[in-house]
Amino acid sequence: MLLVILRYLDQQLEPASFKGNKMSALILDGKALSAKSEADLAARVAVIKEKNNGQAPILATILVGADPASATYVKMKQNACKRIGMESIAVEMPSHTSTRELLTKIDELNTNPNCHGILLQHPVPSQIDERACFDQIDIAKDVDGVTCHGFGRMAMDEDAYGSATPQGIMRTLQAYEIDLAGKHAVVVGRSPILGKPMALMLLNANATVTICHSKTQNLPELIKQADIIVGAVGRPEFIQAAWIKDGAVVVDAGYHPGGVGDIQMGPLIDRAAAYTPVPGGVGPMTINTLIQQTVIAAEKAL
Repeated sequence: MLLVILRYLDQQLEPASFKGNKMSALILDGKALSAKSEADLAARVAVIKEKNNGQAPILATILVGADPASATYVKMKQNACKRIGMESIAVEMPSHTSTRELLTKIDELNTNPNCHGILLQHPVPSQIDERACFDQIDIAKDVDGVTCHGFGRMAMDEDAYGSATPQGIMRTLQAYEIDLAGKHAVVVGRSPILGKPMALMLLNANATVTICHSKTQNLPELIKQADIIVGAVGRPEFIQAAWIKDGAVVVDAGYHPGGVGDIQMGPLIDRAAAYTPVPGGVGPMTINTLIQQTVIAAEKAL
């Protein structure tokens, strides 16, 4: 049965084609790709358990406050752990938690030898110094790629856990054999856990990269130059389809109520070379990358 499933998933990774005068865009199916990856990760977890007296890799998730969306995201990550035989530690802290209290909890997890990865769910309540808490995570357990130390190593193309969303995007582009070398990539957004690391990962893959943001002038003109466009601006359908040239690779890292992303995707279906659907594109590979990097951390700890 597993072989049948994998063959089906392989069929989803076929290149774009043309139907009449219209381009049949390649769908960068993160849901199918993550399912295929989970089969591999489950086998690796089984090996880890065999070598580690039955102890599975453990991801610690920290949720501060009671934001429903954050709680949903954390639950999805815990469920992904279960699917491949991993374990998770669910740390839930009240919304009035102080920076010092959160730092103390992170230190406890840093020194726990059975904890291989630490996820601090973003965002945290406003009274907490989020950057200080991110940077308190041991780089060996920074499987979500949020520390400044890890970011610097990634930027210098050294061994590091990449920020999960852009790393998941890079894995998707690689899996679908999207050529990046020499291509002009435009990243719209400059957040420290998405836009900035995305731009540097593309640069390290030999793309020519332009970073755009809320102060960028002539944004439509810059986007029209893109061979690869990454929407990471956090505003629903902010990037208009008319700004994107025919044959571009379109990656939408946004998700908003109503099932829309940061890019107006509908008119691009027949014009893009490839695109990530919303939902089912970037999101599943973000979670899968977090889990994959936790498995890698556990393998290194053996």
